[in-house]
Amino acid sequence: MLKQLTLAAFAALTLVSSAADNDGWTSMFNGKDLTGWKSNEETPGSFSVEDGAIKVSNGRAHLFYTGPNGDAKFTSFEFKAKVKHMEGSNSGLYIHTAYQDKGWPDKGYECQVNSTAHKDPKKTGGLYAVKDVLNTAPVADGEWFDYSIKVDGKHITISINGKVTTDWTEPEGWDPATALKNMPGRKLTEGTMAIQAHDPKSVVYYKDLFIKPIN
Repeated sequence: MLKQLTLAAFAALTLVSSAADNDGWTSMFNGKDLTGWKSNEETPGSFSVEDGAIKVSNGRAHLFYTGPNGDAKFTSFEFKAKVKHMEGSNSGLYIHTAYQDKGWPDKGYECQVNSTAHKDPKKTGGLYAVKDVLNTAPVADGEWFDYSIKVDGKHITISINGKVTTDWTEPEGWDPATALKNMPGRKLTEGTMAIQAHDPKSVVYYKDLFIKPIN
């Protein structure tokens, strides 16, 4: 009897610990396939799963997070993932965006993923064309690193390996059509996330993707 009670108590404790560890985070990727994501297939085959990670390669396309019900949308949230960019590679993580068939996403902001060796001077950890990390990426190529994004109201924070690389608040009355060249949709509203496949020479990996709504 005592042994049965002990086992029951252990099982209950395990369930409580598991719930506590989750702490509101939702897994966005099952490590096996692209369930919960939709590629626009602008360049077919740009997204695949390799060794438990989303592999981005081949050519320009975007992979949009649809979630379990196909209608994922977020306003204020925290996001975290592990990322690895190979030498000379470019990619990005779009926030507050929406599915579109082709082209760079018109809606939302791009959080840059770009290695030191790529010719674009806007590097990993920046908010593309808004508040950039210039010339030198904060992490090396070929190594996994932690990429975190927090959107709290109009405040955007990007952190790489726990260090803040971008801290920016969208100004009152922000008009991206005036402030930014050819980027009229760069504005916080609501939307999903997307992973960018940039060009045929770029290879980038993403795994352990989690998101948590806040407020």
